[in-house]
Amino acid sequence: MNILYISISGNTRAFAKKISEYAEQQHKENLHLPEVTLKEIHENSDFEKESEPFFTFVPTYLDGGNGLDNGDTEILTETMREYLEYEDNHTLCLGVVGSGNKNFNHQYCLTAKQYAKQFGFPFLADYELRGTPADVERVYQKLVETANQ
Repeated sequence: MNILYISISGNTRAFAKKISEYAEQQHKENLHLPEVTLKEIHENSDFEKESEPFFTFVPTYLDGGNGLDNGDTEILTETMREYLEYEDNHTLCLGVVGSGNKNFNHQYCLTAKQYAKQFGFPFLADYELRGTPADVERVYQKLVETANQ
């Protein structure tokens, strides 16, 4: 199972690594459960055409405001959007997982929701900041369910 992610402050990277470690543990207990391959996208990434299905993990960084009638413009994570657009990579995306800070109300996970709307893949799950162990388990299960559909 492939995960493409972008991480600005390190929170998304930390969560993706937790998912990968959890998946490895689950795979050891049940060989039918998938392991996870991580690929970080950043501003210096060489863009390439993806050839296998993947999930996208994206944090939320916006330009301020309230997320309703202003403050809904993505900043810092645009490279992931560009990567998904490149060679129609988004057509292989099975869904997006968003993160953010719940203190930001309507802006919470707004970037992931915008990706889902723009590219036509589902918004699968969310977690706050670096996530909790329960979030890791919940998100991994959602990824497995989605990959098996």
